[in-house]
Amino acid sequence: MAELVPFIRGIPKVELHLHIEGTLEPELMFELEQRNHIPLPYNSVEEVRRAYDFRDLQSFLDIYYQGARVLREERDFFELTWAYLERVHQDNVRHVEIFFDPQTHTIEGVPFATIVTGIQRALADAKTQFGISSGLIMCFLRDLSAEEAMETLEQALDFKDQIVGVGLDSAEAGNPPVKFADVFDRARVEGFRVVAHAGEEGPSEYVWQALDNLGAERIDHGVRSVEDDELVERLRAGRIPLTVCPLSNVKLRVFDKLEDHNLKTLLDLGLRATVNSDDPSYFGGYIGDNFLAVADALSLGPDEIERLVRNSIDAAFVDAARRDELHKEVDAFLAQH
Repeated sequence: MAELVPFIRGIPKVELHLHIEGTLEPELMFELEQRNHIPLPYNSVEEVRRAYDFRDLQSFLDIYYQGARVLREERDFFELTWAYLERVHQDNVRHVEIFFDPQTHTIEGVPFATIVTGIQRALADAKTQFGISSGLIMCFLRDLSAEEAMETLEQALDFKDQIVGVGLDSAEAGNPPVKFADVFDRARVEGFRVVAHAGEEGPSEYVWQALDNLGAERIDHGVRSVEDDELVERLRAGRIPLTVCPLSNVKLRVFDKLEDHNLKTLLDLGLRATVNSDDPSYFGGYIGDNFLAVADALSLGPDEIERLVRNSIDAAFVDAARRDELHKEVDAFLAQH
């Protein structure tokens, strides 16, 4: 495994499943708490980290939303996003598609424009300084109503040139994708690309709904798809990507340990699995850490690492020219290794 570390760290990467609010490190959380006068129920960075012992998705979300309350100003969203981009530049991330949850913030009185402008300013700087291309994906909170989601979509229409797609996240259990069918119909008419979280805590049926009722082009997580042979064939035949988050899945007890993860099974079944970090400040690792951990736990070799990377490139919402550039960067890296 040791000889694979520089290979994994150095290979150009694409991240497709990353919640920007989930990159809020405790140090920045406390800094923003003081700057914005938002009280938190923690007295130290260490106390926050000790709270990251999650029983399930909901226990994580309770802390996630609590921390996100400190984000109030454009500067806050810029600093949050820039900190993430600086970190993944070290992992040689060349393209990223970032999720953001506007409802988490607008319910606290933060203007929609403040969120988008702050994030986009950091993305523009990363393009200039690091050559990292990006896309912004707005997610609806599935534990809220479809009516509230439609209101959020209306707010997003003024920012269509800055938001590439829409998604669905938050508490999956009891909140089936079909609940939001009308919202996603409207989003597709407006030209947004479509992704959706499904098949993490929820059953494989939710993956079917994401595909058939929402028109999802990618499935975020999707690890429970293997429970349904017909669904596996649908995903394989349609070359529908799965944005898998290994460390997240273990932290939230979807799998008991990383050695039990089905990422290698997904690859062996011919599915377009990818590796991502989800909410790295909460789940113990950014994208490079996820690659290293899963390579070690599942005995993945260079060919499988390359396949995962190229799957991400092919699944990205980029034009043909940028896709070709990304593949050529991988080609150049492999030629030197």
